[in-house]
Amino acid sequence: MTLGTGPGGHLEVLVVDDDVRVARVNAAYVGKVAGFRVAGQAHSATEALAFLKNTPVDLVLLDHYLPDETGLSLVRRLRQLGHHNDIIMVTAARDIATVQAAMRHGALQYLVKPFTFAGLRAKLEGYAALRRALEGDGEAGQDQVDRIFGALGGASAGPAELPKGHSALTADLVREVLRGAEGPLSAQEVAERSSLSRQTAQRYLKLLESTGRVRLSLKYGETGRPEHRYVWV
Repeated sequence: MTLGTGPGGHLEVLVVDDDVRVARVNAAYVGKVAGFRVAGQAHSATEALAFLKNTPVDLVLLDHYLPDETGLSLVRRLRQLGHHNDIIMVTAARDIATVQAAMRHGALQYLVKPFTFAGLRAKLEGYAALRRALEGDGEAGQDQVDRIFGALGGASAGPAELPKGHSALTADLVREVLRGAEGPLSAQEVAERSSLSRQTAQRYLKLLESTGRVRLSLKYGETGRPEHRYVWV
């Protein structure tokens, strides 16, 4: 079984956002993630429905604030029409009622604007992991069920309770940078990619390391002094 519906097993993505510029940026982000291909862009619910009527896609990156109806209303209509495309909400809507409604209507992930490329990449990679976990036929044992339900959950894992003086948003930012990296990063590299100071990046890296989600390694250079490097595990 191939991973996605596109050529070579690529996962086909429809980007839906009322802002043409934002849709273009999000589409460019998707195109940079291995295994994904942008099938098209739509800027209203009507355009999205017309596109999906004729073009199969695996995943819809869906904004909630559309000019003709909300993203959640569109999801309901898609299901009523028999479209079972997977949904990741990509929106500035952050009220709990909307987040809960997205979960109840089957959105697999919820990414709050503004976000970094690393943040979107982490969601897409989690989605690809879910698709891989769902490959195959027959019955699933508990181990496989756990892998399926954990594939997307790992994308948002972080410290359950932060010490005083730490911000959950900053911890998420550092986490997303690490998850989006192709290999271990130094504190300076994390700082540059997250627009934080080196001291702040170092503080949150140590915090994430203490949770067991970040692994520390040492890299020795010409000076003989080891450089601390961090990788998400």
